Amino acid sequence: MPELQRLRHDHARAVLAFELANRDYFAAHITDRGDDYFAAFDDRYADLLAEQESGICVFYLLLDEDGSVLGRFNLYDIEDGTAVLGYRVARQTAGRGVATATVTELCAFAARRHGLRRLRAAAPHQNIASRRVLAKTGFVPVGPADPADLGGKQGTWFERAV
Repeated sequence: MPELQRLRHDHARAVLAFELANRDYFAAHITDRGDDYFAAFDDRYADLLAEQESGICVFYLLLDEDGSVLGRFNLYDIEDGTAVLGYRVARQTAGRGVATATVTELCAFAARRHGLRRLRAAAPHQNIASRRVLAKTGFVPVGPADPADLGGKQGTWFERAV
């Protein structure tokens, strides 16, 4: 059974494998991370852990029983009881309700573990699956997203009280 775990140092190789295996799939829906991301992965990963340690972000992985990453679920820009939610799931996981179930679980964690009261998420108009996950998990549209927030794509901001 998949388990949601907070990002740790020893997850680095599994996260890199997840990002590489799904790079083309992600690029079809969201902005590609670019070659520099992979070339400097160890430094970027260390930066993520430092951000998490500072309390401005919390990163979670959905891990399969074999330790492989099925999805990444992030709470970032934590401030004044609010955070931005971001997530991505592996191609083989998509369309099976995993993102919906995990976002629901993370919303509960956000309130209980991190003292958050509100979550925000932005989704491009063409990413129907992500918009559907947000709707199913209680997020409501609150206005247009700046294309700079979505890699140049038009989209919408959503919010949910937790």
